[in-house]
Amino acid sequence: MEYEFYNFNDEVWYRTDTDNDKLTERSTDVVNFMLDKIYNLYPDAYAALDKMFKGLNVDMRLKRFRMVQRFCKCNFGEIDNIVDIDNSGKFTFERVSCPLRGECQHECVICQPKFNSRISAAEMRVLKLVFEGKTKETISETLFLSVNTVSNHIRNAFVRIGIHSKAEFIDYAHRNHLFD
Repeated sequence: MEYEFYNFNDEVWYRTDTDNDKLTERSTDVVNFMLDKIYNLYPDAYAALDKMFKGLNVDMRLKRFRMVQRFCKCNFGEIDNIVDIDNSGKFTFERVSCPLRGECQHECVICQPKFNSRISAAEMRVLKLVFEGKTKETISETLFLSVNTVSNHIRNAFVRIGIHSKAEFIDYAHRNHLFD
């Protein structure tokens, strides 16, 4: 399912193909989906959110909702024609207007978080060269790996992040600020 999140009157709303609704504690499917994605793709953001709302541990439903609400407020501000989360679970962040821009301790942690899909360091070195347009043979020579090992690193990383082609990876790397 695709999601478009937007802030309205200090609340987070979301739109899907079939629904337009306010994000609340009762939005358990959306909250669970989002927390799973944040935990797996943006673990630093998840840890910061978990710490930020640790006082709500007695009410886990409220805590989980607040974590997602804050993440959405910081990363998906306006309703537009660009889907925030597509069918394959890829995020497209927006630059949200914030009076604390440049001062907030959570900038580049919760707001515009750094992507981390649990790709190994070796896979990341290979993917950086793929991103730069290098061939498998050039990557092999540069990193002193066999072409087969390079192919395995690429295949394993693509499976882990749910993509299928180099073009899709380049788009994914740009949208998730993988090599910024």
